[in-house]
Amino acid sequence: MRTFGLDYGTKTIGVAVSDGLGLTAQAVTTVRRASLKADLAELSRLVKEHEVTRFVLGLPLNMNGSEGPRAEATRKFAEVLESALGLPVELWDERLSTVAAQRTLLEADVRREKRREVIDQLAAQFILQGWLDAHRPKNDDGYDDNYDPEA
Repeated sequence: MRTFGLDYGTKTIGVAVSDGLGLTAQAVTTVRRASLKADLAELSRLVKEHEVTRFVLGLPLNMNGSEGPRAEATRKFAEVLESALGLPVELWDERLSTVAAQRTLLEADVRREKRREVIDQLAAQFILQGWLDAHRPKNDDGYDDNYDPEA
């Protein structure tokens, strides 16, 4: 079961996908927004290509946790996405995901032009990885099986 992570913006939608085990997230692509119909058609194509069974959609909350106009637009998109593609959509707090993605690209010394191409994908990857980490099954001692206290 694979999951898509989405960073929904006004001009683009960053897309990331989980591995088959639900442990890691990888950047996939950036969908350039054209129209709602075209956006949904492209996401549907990607869902089939990657055999995705659910979406995790980044919810852009304000730093104090309140919701603004972008969060409202994201909630509406989540409803449309779930209805149109027939897959569950879970909203996930995306605060600072784009900042973290930007910092990662700057630290990797990625050129400005390339950063623009991949920033939304990387933000989607951060959103999805956060969700995957939070939903990783725990064993009897309360830790996930990959936890290494010596690391």
